Amino acid sequence: MGKATTAAPREASIAPAASKLGLVACLALVMGNMIGSGVFLLPAALAPYGWNAVPGWAFTILGVLALVTVLGRLARAMPDADGPYGYVLASFGALPAFLIGYSYWISVWVGNAAVATAAVSYLSVFFPALGSVPGASSVGAVGLVWATTLVNLRGARAVGGAQIIGTLIKLVPLLLIVAIGMGVTVRSHGAALAPFPAGGFTLGAVSASAALSLWALTGFESASLATANVENAAVTVPRATMLGVAATGALYLIVCSGIALLLPSALAAASPAPFADFVARFWGRGPSLFVALFAAISAIGALNGMTLVQGAVPLSLARAGAFPRWFGETNAAGTPVRALVGSSVLTTILLVMNSVGSMADAFAFLALLATAVTLFLYLGVAVAALRLRIGGIVGIVAALFSLWTLWGAGRAATGWGLVLLASGIPVYALIRRAARRSAALSA
Repeated sequence: MGKATTAAPREASIAPAASKLGLVACLALVMGNMIGSGVFLLPAALAPYGWNAVPGWAFTILGVLALVTVLGRLARAMPDADGPYGYVLASFGALPAFLIGYSYWISVWVGNAAVATAAVSYLSVFFPALGSVPGASSVGAVGLVWATTLVNLRGARAVGGAQIIGTLIKLVPLLLIVAIGMGVTVRSHGAALAPFPAGGFTLGAVSASAALSLWALTGFESASLATANVENAAVTVPRATMLGVAATGALYLIVCSGIALLLPSALAAASPAPFADFVARFWGRGPSLFVALFAAISAIGALNGMTLVQGAVPLSLARAGAFPRWFGETNAAGTPVRALVGSSVLTTILLVMNSVGSMADAFAFLALLATAVTLFLYLGVAVAALRLRIGGIVGIVAALFSLWTLWGAGRAATGWGLVLLASGIPVYALIRRAARRSAALSA
């Protein structure tokens, strides 16, 4: 690898100016990546925590907004850094920067495997064979991964248009849940809600629910990782990210809390499709199928957006000299074909490896793995901002939130995250060795 610089060099824009994403498409990318499979499955996971999930959501939203603010400050101060890799590079050097980029790349294609699995899980409501025939769910998930890969191979403009449509569609079931939940609560004068715990809130339960809810909000950093595809990125990315997180977080707080507190706890916790079960209980079977369909569309939309990111991350690292040059090649349209296809191959392998067992078990494992690794990216960015004296009080809040969430995630998730992060060290050593050999041959 070449000498470390203060920021990751762009060398050239990934996409022509005419095909770059504007504010609306960038906002749709942020919201579309967050409003995916996580929110539609999360009420079941949060149900055992009851009212403790409400402050858990509040802390998560505030923590993520702090991280967004830090990312915005870094983007304005270092417009050529091309995302978190450049920020950490300027603060701590080449190896920590590589590990941050490497860990996020892993989290993206692992997360895509989880999202594809969730999409197939919702589709199994309409096609039962996906859940009953051995291996069918894995085949379906792999098919979705490659379908969205083909969309992304057409370029950023095609992805942006698809994200705007997908985001508008996936808002429908969320707003429907809000309307039903408010109606039930008002009619019952609050009696339909689960009773407030006699012992009050507990730190362990709040922390655990906050760690769980973070999975639903991951993806907020996607625009900052595709800055070369965004028009006027220094202004557009922070604005779209802040608006997207605030709107999505508020919607999540209302929707997930409503389902978890209005459905019987046992029913919500055991539900493979809590949104559909909620609508079926308070409206009817027909509308619940409608919601299940929209949930599947939502997951596919999130997969589409994160597929763009899975190509942008290795491309950025390759152009910074931290990944093999093979990942830095683009076609005439500016699309990182090799990075996209290579990442999707890894996602496919992971899906095949986890094809044994239920879709719920596969999703839980993959989502946990992706979230744990992503937490190190958030911590690295916050600490980098503090090192560069850009973060201020908000940077301290963002760093403490990241550490607290790692603790709330538990030993297993944090341990696996550390293992995956450490696996990048030998990869980094191999890349440096290859760079030295290349330099010796060219000398």
